[in-house]
Amino acid sequence: MTGCRLLNLLTPLRATSDQLRRHLLWLLVIRVVFFTLLIGVTMVLATQGTPVILPPPAIIVAFIAILFIFSIGSAAMLQKKGLRLVRFGTVQILADILFAALLLYGTGCSQSIFTPILILPVISGGLILNWKGGLMAAAFATLLYGAVLVLELNQILPAGLLAIGFVPMASPFQAANLFAVYGTTFFVIALVAGVLAARMHRIEEELTRTSREFDRLSLLYKQIFDDISTGIITVDDTGTVTSANAAAGRITGYEPRELIGRRLDHQFPGLRLHADSGIRQVTDLQRRDGTMIRAGYSLSTLNLPPEPEGVQADCTNCKIVTLQDISTIEKMEQRVREAEKMAAIGELSASVAHDFRNPLAAISGSAQMLVLEDGSNPETVQSLSTIILRETRRMARTITDFLQFARPAPVQAEWFDLSRLIEAAIAASEQARSLLDEGRIAVSVPDNMDGYGDQQLLQTCLMHLLDNAAVHVDRDEGRIEISAREETRDQEPVLVLAVSDNGPGIDEEIRDRIMQPFFSTRENGTGLGLSIVQQIMEQHQGRLEVDSVAGRGCTMRLILPLPQS
Repeated sequence: MTGCRLLNLLTPLRATSDQLRRHLLWLLVIRVVFFTLLIGVTMVLATQGTPVILPPPAIIVAFIAILFIFSIGSAAMLQKKGLRLVRFGTVQILADILFAALLLYGTGCSQSIFTPILILPVISGGLILNWKGGLMAAAFATLLYGAVLVLELNQILPAGLLAIGFVPMASPFQAANLFAVYGTTFFVIALVAGVLAARMHRIEEELTRTSREFDRLSLLYKQIFDDISTGIITVDDTGTVTSANAAAGRITGYEPRELIGRRLDHQFPGLRLHADSGIRQVTDLQRRDGTMIRAGYSLSTLNLPPEPEGVQADCTNCKIVTLQDISTIEKMEQRVREAEKMAAIGELSASVAHDFRNPLAAISGSAQMLVLEDGSNPETVQSLSTIILRETRRMARTITDFLQFARPAPVQAEWFDLSRLIEAAIAASEQARSLLDEGRIAVSVPDNMDGYGDQQLLQTCLMHLLDNAAVHVDRDEGRIEISAREETRDQEPVLVLAVSDNGPGIDEEIRDRIMQPFFSTRENGTGLGLSIVQQIMEQHQGRLEVDSVAGRGCTMRLILPLPQS
């Protein structure tokens, strides 16, 4: 595992050509500046009496001149296209080692103060050319340093060095010790530099890849932000627009840059920035050209990432406003509603015609028999008259339901006595009235409880619920209970008026269809009773709730909002 990890760390990651060319150029600049400053400072110290071994000034000048000429020529060659940069870099690193060895040889060999300079090309080789370049530089530096020590042991020294009192090293063991120490140091530094270079290149590669992905995602998000058909506007905690996309400009008629910096609620007063988040709102919005459109919008909180500790957040309550022009959609919805209503009226007409056929046939037949009857049998006359009256009432009830559904009466809300409303509804329902006479209807309503709404329409609702319950309960053991109570739902006071029965309940298969117009399980039913109840409750901003389990009865509740005092 350790070997694999080391191999992974030493895996060479080649820099790009531009990066390598830039690194090599810096290497040339640093070489010239470093050697010049180093020799210059040393010469100044020597003039101040510091014991430093230096070659004659002519040799120093020649050395610096060669260094400059070689570096300038290398810089010129580096500008050529098609240059093999790795080979060029290798030559430059080896040249640096050679210059350092020459400086070492001319300033005292093993006793030179410039010996650590050999480490710098080794580091450069590892960082610029990866670990292979570092090892090559370490090997060359070790070889040249060994050559300098051999020359010193054999007293092959620069002219004038012995004249200034230089005592060369005479012990081979001392030379071997120096060679081992510096040689080992060169190779260790080469390996460390190679590992650091590999890590650095890998990090640079990851940063480049991450930056490229970030730029791509930023461009993608910006493109989505600009191309989406929904207008998106962001505002800060003061309601000032901080950004807007192209769709917002198309909807409002303003250029997005014109909206930035303006108070959104001042520019478009219909947009309420304090509305409930996530709830779709609708308003009339005036465009720049003065035309009015219907706009749907919603708010959501802009969850920005937390700022670093000690940095004040620019926006603590920023919001996103999504905006859509729904003028066309509302017109289409209106046309759909009108088409649905016409279809419902057509279906209702067919139902009414069907329901009228049987009563008319019964009335016609009874009338014909009355014409033929000579009055000698009063019981027959009475029976035929009862049939005519019953079928006439049935037709009248069908017409009433038809008109109630097709042309609902406007709501005239007022406070009313709930007990009287229940009594009137029971009296209007023949079947419920008969159950009341038999003591099978229980009314559980608090004394002096009032309701608020259109009394006549709510009586119609209660009458339909009573008719349904009375039809489905058992003739002998069926019971109906009417109850009322006040509750608080969604932080609003409501009146809950419930009609419960112990009948067979509603089958699961038809529970979702009982509110549909013209759906009925009764042979003589029009299928409009519960549809009318639901329609009246919607007019009152209330709703109808159905709670039923097959075989265990049914409870229907009218949820009626009450005005807050």
